Amino acid sequence: MFTNLIRRLTEPEPGRLPEPDERLAVAGLLVRIARTDHDYAEAEIRQIDALLARRYGMSPFEAAKLRGEAEALEAEAPDTVRFTRAIKDAVPLEEREAVIEAAWAVALADGQRDTDETSLMRLVARMLGIDDTASNRIRKGLED
Repeated sequence: MFTNLIRRLTEPEPGRLPEPDERLAVAGLLVRIARTDHDYAEAEIRQIDALLARRYGMSPFEAAKLRGEAEALEAEAPDTVRFTRAIKDAVPLEEREAVIEAAWAVALADGQRDTDETSLMRLVARMLGIDDTASNRIRKGLED
């Protein structure tokens, strides 16, 4: 499954991902967001696990296992543009705001808004078809 996802992420036009790969791609994006500031904090790891468990109906153990796989995937993914393209193809538009909300929750989990994380979030939102206004509304809702 892992090799298949890496291959799909590096193809010029990645195809739609089956559900298990979709989970791994979303988890990989969350890990990428968390690692952007070069401080992969425990609060971010806990947030990723909680988000994965809630989004996919997983046990804490299953969510932590998926996150572990996603950490390896994120290290191998060539760039964020291809990564988000694979997610955009896998996640319907009406569910992408939930992905952005999860990503903002991870970015804000350590209590600091890093400029690199903010820049990456703007790119990710745009690549997932979510405009800046919607992304900012989601972020502000989490900060309140």
